[in-house]
Amino acid sequence: MTELVGLAEVTTARKLLAEVVRATPLEPSRPLSAALGGPVWLKCEHLQRAGSYKVRGAYVRIARLSAAERDRGVVAASAGNHAQGVALAAGLLGAAATVFMPVGAPLPKVAATKGYGARVELVGNTVDESLVAAEDFANRTGAVFIHPFDHPDVIAGQGTVALEILEQCPDVQTIIAGVGGGGLISGIAVAAKAQRPDVRVIGVQAAGAAAFPASLRAGEPVRLPAYATIADGIAVGCPGEITFAHVSKLVDEIVTVPDEDISRALLMLLERGKQVVEPAGAAAVAALMSEAVAVRPPVVAVLSGGNIDPLLMLRVIEHGLASAGRFLRITVRCADRPGQLASLLGLIAEHRGNVVDVVHQRQNPHLRLGEVEVALSVETRGAEHSDRLIGALRGSGYQVDVAQPG
Repeated sequence: MTELVGLAEVTTARKLLAEVVRATPLEPSRPLSAALGGPVWLKCEHLQRAGSYKVRGAYVRIARLSAAERDRGVVAASAGNHAQGVALAAGLLGAAATVFMPVGAPLPKVAATKGYGARVELVGNTVDESLVAAEDFANRTGAVFIHPFDHPDVIAGQGTVALEILEQCPDVQTIIAGVGGGGLISGIAVAAKAQRPDVRVIGVQAAGAAAFPASLRAGEPVRLPAYATIADGIAVGCPGEITFAHVSKLVDEIVTVPDEDISRALLMLLERGKQVVEPAGAAAVAALMSEAVAVRPPVVAVLSGGNIDPLLMLRVIEHGLASAGRFLRITVRCADRPGQLASLLGLIAEHRGNVVDVVHQRQNPHLRLGEVEVALSVETRGAEHSDRLIGALRGSGYQVDVAQPG
């Protein structure tokens, strides 16, 4: 049996972190509160130092190393947030840090990790492959491996998030947070359940990288054969032994959300909440918006990170607009004759659609002689407006194909 972290370890971790991390604010969300019929608060860990909660666990882990261990340096593997947390913590504690990151890690996260003083090695296509390289480096050099989630000190550090939540919202009934390897949700569950056993603790995984549901059914950590999601911060192929023990014992429910729901949540947070978060940081909000889980207000949703690549943000915003019916990609087949394109665009304008771009094609082998295909991106005011526009085009004799978000 794996021994679970206790409240005493979390409160001790908080003392270690007193001069290092900030107590992040709790912000109300009017759109979510209206939808759920009770108060919903956002725990803004994306405003934490290094852009996520990860510095909490990383600092506690490194601070508890002996001087001799810190002299050997530390090594970690991460898609970005743990990398930055380790780099920052190591710099504060005078330890050299080497971080292994996947080859496709977002460039801003790589640059930030280097900016905090770590040496970065790009190895593998996934965090799991980077973890293997980091462990091999530790074995070869004697550097201390700082696991991103599967260590008691890391769990204790992450649990300090819940201590703040319980102080900021004493009547909280539900705490919900995104889940990758399980370090954050484990720490939250330890701190919350020890003080308020009635509080429901819910974890949210991206459907494309959901290792916990299968693991919980099997009664042990189960590795996914493959996984893919826009939420790189929670893209983990297998729970840890220690985090699995905590989640199976203390967490009330694990639910999953597709990338479409995550992109819609990110868009809502940006538009309505004025919060810039990464896809992983929006997972909890995605579950609330999509009603993937029943919750009791007051609810606190943890925005776990804000380290998003601006290019990814552009794609995710477009994806979110499309998922919400506010951005259409359509292909219209029509006669290839003078004035036809002007008529088509005029009809779209008449129905208040805003054309973003147009591609005119005659080379498609499926077209009949005298036909042309026009691919358009169109901004609309929502799903109903999109449906009316498509209906108007088809009613005017156009053959319209609608691309699905993706």
